[in-house]
Amino acid sequence: MIFIYLFNRLLRRIKKFFRHWYVNGFFVYSHFIVSFLEKLDRFFALKITWRYLFQPLYQERNIIGYILGFVFRLGRLLVGGAVYLAIIAGAAGLYLIWLAFPVYVIFKIIR
Repeated sequence: MIFIYLFNRLLRRIKKFFRHWYVNGFFVYSHFIVSFLEKLDRFFALKITWRYLFQPLYQERNIIGYILGFVFRLGRLLVGGAVYLAIIAGAAGLYLIWLAFPVYVIFKIIR
């Protein structure tokens, strides 16, 4: 009887660990990444830059203002998009490592 109880407690603790590791870890990590991207968006302001892409730079309504506004804003969009892409790809890679770590440890213990 005691062995059944201990076995059930062991299974419950293992289930609790995996829920903590995968579910709670996902929410904490995703909240961290999203808040970091929100802070980064205060610098790049991609939505606002996209909205004013074809507007003249500094409201200089001549051909040079339109050309420079388009070029600078397009550059800002490309650089900001590349930075976002790199951060999201890096975060996804780290998260995949995070997911694989318990499986790797269990595999090493069994082997």
